[in-house]
Amino acid sequence: MFSNYLIGLREGLEASLVVCILIAYLVKTGRTDALKPIWTGIAVAVLIAMGFGCVLEFGSQELTFKAQEALGGSLSVVAVGLVTWMVFWMRRTARHLKSELHGKLDAALAMGTGALVATAFLAVGREGLETALFVWASVHAAGDGTPRPLVGAALGLATAVFLGWLFYRGALKINLAKFFTWTGGMLVVVAAGVLAYGFHDLQEADWIPGLTNQAFDISDTIPPDSWYGTLLKGVFNFQPDPTVLQVTVWLLYLVPTLVLFFAPVGFASGKGKVKAPDDAPDDQGSRPSKAPQA
Repeated sequence: MFSNYLIGLREGLEASLVVCILIAYLVKTGRTDALKPIWTGIAVAVLIAMGFGCVLEFGSQELTFKAQEALGGSLSVVAVGLVTWMVFWMRRTARHLKSELHGKLDAALAMGTGALVATAFLAVGREGLETALFVWASVHAAGDGTPRPLVGAALGLATAVFLGWLFYRGALKINLAKFFTWTGGMLVVVAAGVLAYGFHDLQEADWIPGLTNQAFDISDTIPPDSWYGTLLKGVFNFQPDPTVLQVTVWLLYLVPTLVLFFAPVGFASGKGKVKAPDDAPDDQGSRPSKAPQA
């Protein structure tokens, strides 16, 4: 449940910040007439992401066991790849996200309603599709037959929406650089578990050999049905009897990815507090007046 809460919070907050930046910019520049196309694009992006998640969930149920494992394993690998790219991208570009979105929005305003809808759709849709895919892969890896993973993801998204609203109202200050760095690091740990389980699915689908070649078995020490076994499974996708390939993949992904992710770079320093999008300094360092109520 916690891992899916983290996914929903991390991905949802990115989308919420994008929405806040777009809406605040239009309000401050007096272009409230463009709000309707923006909300239309956002709504379409959300609906498509939800539809994509439904297709993944219900479409896979019609497949044979091996086909389900092959699909689940393949999409888990894809999901980990997308999430890894996303956390590195946000770490590099978060400080410049506002000016980048403002530039795209200015161009869209000049082009008309259709361009505004497309801008909002593309800005939010990518986050929505990534979230749907990674949540599905994480829920599939958890495989406990309970709604807790979905509840965790829903609570994470709800928290992200609430935080986004607080950002817009100027009621919350947070160092977003540090927030995205540390949540990104935790998400890499979650992704490592999803990746290892994805390779296990591919082994069960007979796409990759080595299903019976176990690295170790500590089921007696950490029973899967114990509270701590369930906790480790829910947070890290821990498996007490992994194959050699699962352990190898987990280590080869987790260690170098975390080293690269936390390597010192200009953005990683995260100097200063990043405030609500509608109260953030512009590129010249001046601070615009607070946005009027939308």
